[in-house]
Amino acid sequence: MIRLTNFKLPLDHTDDELKQAILKKLTVNSDQLIDFTIFKRGYDARQKNNIHLIYTLDVKTSNEQALLSKFSKEQHIKPSPDTRYQFVAQAPENMTERPVVIGMGPCGLFTGLLLAQMGFKPIILERGKEVRERTKDTFGFWRKKILNPESNVQFGEGGAGTFSDGKLYSQVKDPKHYGRKVLTEFVSAGAPEEIMYVSKPHIGTFKLVTMVEKMRNTIIELGGEIRFEQRVDDIIINTDGEKGQVQGVTLTSGETIKTNHIALAIGHSARDTFKMLHEKGVFIKAKPFSVGFRIEHEQAVIDEARFGKSAGHPILGSADYKLVHHCKNGRSVYSFCMCPGGTVVAAASEEGHLVTNGMSQYSRHERNANSAIVVGISPEDFPLIDGKEDVLAGIELQRQLEAQAFTLGGSSYDAPVQLVGDFLAKRASGEHGDVIPSYKPGVTYCDLSQSLPQYAIDAIREAIPAFDRKIKGFANNDATLTAVETRTSSPIQITRDKENLQSINTQGLYPAGEGAGYAGGILSAGIDGIKIAEAMAKAIIQ
Repeated sequence: MIRLTNFKLPLDHTDDELKQAILKKLTVNSDQLIDFTIFKRGYDARQKNNIHLIYTLDVKTSNEQALLSKFSKEQHIKPSPDTRYQFVAQAPENMTERPVVIGMGPCGLFTGLLLAQMGFKPIILERGKEVRERTKDTFGFWRKKILNPESNVQFGEGGAGTFSDGKLYSQVKDPKHYGRKVLTEFVSAGAPEEIMYVSKPHIGTFKLVTMVEKMRNTIIELGGEIRFEQRVDDIIINTDGEKGQVQGVTLTSGETIKTNHIALAIGHSARDTFKMLHEKGVFIKAKPFSVGFRIEHEQAVIDEARFGKSAGHPILGSADYKLVHHCKNGRSVYSFCMCPGGTVVAAASEEGHLVTNGMSQYSRHERNANSAIVVGISPEDFPLIDGKEDVLAGIELQRQLEAQAFTLGGSSYDAPVQLVGDFLAKRASGEHGDVIPSYKPGVTYCDLSQSLPQYAIDAIREAIPAFDRKIKGFANNDATLTAVETRTSSPIQITRDKENLQSINTQGLYPAGEGAGYAGGILSAGIDGIKIAEAMAKAIIQ
């Protein structure tokens, strides 16, 4: 097969025009072209009134070697790479130990799935409920303001990504095409085929629920075991040697499961588990993350700003954006987790705290667009704990901001909200304008200037007008800011060895995914889960 990249055609081209363009590019006739498939399709909307589609194509011809030789110096004509996944190990028949996976978000799900596919019959422990029960609890919180700390947006089967836009793209380097394996498994579980080729695929919450269930059933059919509502309260570590060695886990029920191989895929909000690991001596370090607000505009405003006369085109769908601004005070402000045609949702996992997230369904047909607008912070910004620096101080800062937002909203899980025009003018808001906040359970209009550190408020006030120069209408007076966004990424890293992916001071413990500081989003977490499964499998058979 021949791989054609950066292959551009007008937005409204026909299938025949695509075929004719391939023939022209390769200088072949119709008889020589056997077949072609779309590997990736994106768009170039930098000139919004002259939008082009950009393809990566795999082409099969009757004279491939001759063509590859002819175009050997053409960077956009190369042999198609083999993207099929190859398993690295197979469990021995006499295997007695079963690996344990803690957490069943995207990373834990793929760690468990790959281990099961290789015959290792993993035991997966999830502190939350199975996905449909979890969905009932989460929607119940949004309607009735009753929070279940163990079953919510953060905890439960599917992880935080289940209540999101379901984005399936990432900027991580992926030379082994693990991302292709992730997408293939999602399609097998019921995701639309288009996720295999559109440049920014997404699924949406309702589709993710049924997909997660099917993947769970596959793991069970392959001999894996999944236990819900099973929180790990302790990891048993033998500290006799130079490094610790995991020997098992203890559950809240008091049950102990013995194992020498544990994947730690706990997500970025398992604060009690972070504390337990720190107290056990597992190496952890503080890492940067970001804090800010959710901003909402009418989706039609974003569509017009990005796509001009092509707004509403079925191939383009609802427009997204990606923005960054470097501020005078040295801070950077950027958009994060942009959800076209979506809603802002309550994402708290601790009582008396308020945190937001963004969510979309597959259709992306809701009235508003929303995105986090966040400011990067580093460990130097974290508070002292008992007068000293502490690796868990980022968690303390998150908690402080979330408790403050809870109070600003009226101490009822209603979110504090301010109009952009009022925020920029430094005055409190009293009611909504054209943009109606989508956050459930409800909102309280106020002044958000006290909801974040002053350096963050100053940076966001500078960034919004700058973003308006890129997206016309971004600084619209009636656009809405909802506080507070704090769970952009894990505030800690559970550092692992680059070669064997085990904790640098605890053998048999495999820090994985977002919670350990090694992923950011569904796709990258799934990719990391595959890497962890491979590392565990190799270690077990060795």
